[in-house]
Amino acid sequence: MVQNVRFLLLPATAVPPHLASRILAANLRRLSRDWQAAYRHPVLLAETFVDESRFQGTGYRAATWTRLGLTRGYGRHRHTYRHHGVPKAAWVYPLRPDALARLRHTQVPAAPPTAEVAMPHPALHPEALPMVGDGGLLDRLPTIPEGRKPRGLRHPIATVLAIAQYATTLSPELLKTLGARRATPPSESTFRRVLAGAPVDALDAAISRWLIEQGVRLNEAIAVDGKVSRGSADGDAPAVHLLSALLQREGVVIRQVRVADKTNEIPCFQPLLEDLPIAGAMVTADALHTQQDTARFLVEEKKADYLFIAKDNQPTLRRDIELLGLTAFPPSG
Repeated sequence: MVQNVRFLLLPATAVPPHLASRILAANLRRLSRDWQAAYRHPVLLAETFVDESRFQGTGYRAATWTRLGLTRGYGRHRHTYRHHGVPKAAWVYPLRPDALARLRHTQVPAAPPTAEVAMPHPALHPEALPMVGDGGLLDRLPTIPEGRKPRGLRHPIATVLAIAQYATTLSPELLKTLGARRATPPSESTFRRVLAGAPVDALDAAISRWLIEQGVRLNEAIAVDGKVSRGSADGDAPAVHLLSALLQREGVVIRQVRVADKTNEIPCFQPLLEDLPIAGAMVTADALHTQQDTARFLVEEKKADYLFIAKDNQPTLRRDIELLGLTAFPPSG
């Protein structure tokens, strides 16, 4: 566990949006890897302390750090601690999903874990993913259909999709590497038009195929869940409802489809996983998807397993399970 001692951005008029959370995120992504390289030991948890009589911890809150509570008001004094009477808020950020479980473990490992253990799937780290060259993301993005009229196009669709978040900070050399035809990045209106008109399903499928090619394993736990996109409602048009497939251990969305406004998630389940190689995976979903057709699709067609929930809204199924005495173990065979 390491501590972030000082981090402060003063209010200013020319600060890029989300600068504080972007800086924190960039540091956290490489923190454990840097410690592994320098000290041959990974980092599991980052912590910091905020004096709430002077600051609010807004940057940490925006970067999804967790506020644990207030300290007792002690500070380090040489080789001991002295009570100074100013409690501070403790904030933490786990650097891997099992960080807390590892820190609570009573047995100290004989040797520090290797870099491979600290980062079981290095292909999922943004800095390690190939952007250009054979198998790079920029080889996939040009396959997305162009929705704009060809006349007057200054920036290819691949360039716009690749740099939408960091366009204003990129050098002319990097812009050229990303396929830009000019030394200046696309304008805000260009990003808005391209992102609003891009074929979402084709873009999602292309990125999904690219992730799979980077060695992402799909034969593990996959969670299927639906969410309504916040702020996506427009006048009388309802908000966008998405059904997503998420790799539970990595926290990576491998596919998502939009749920039609006048239907529900059930008919979208099979199209979501139809062309994904998920043989051997364990697929979890909420009680809405506890359906015979869905279970048969996973087992017989996709050669995967499932973990579904039987609730009181399916009384016949619940009664059958209880009559068969299957409440304590899976009904296999």
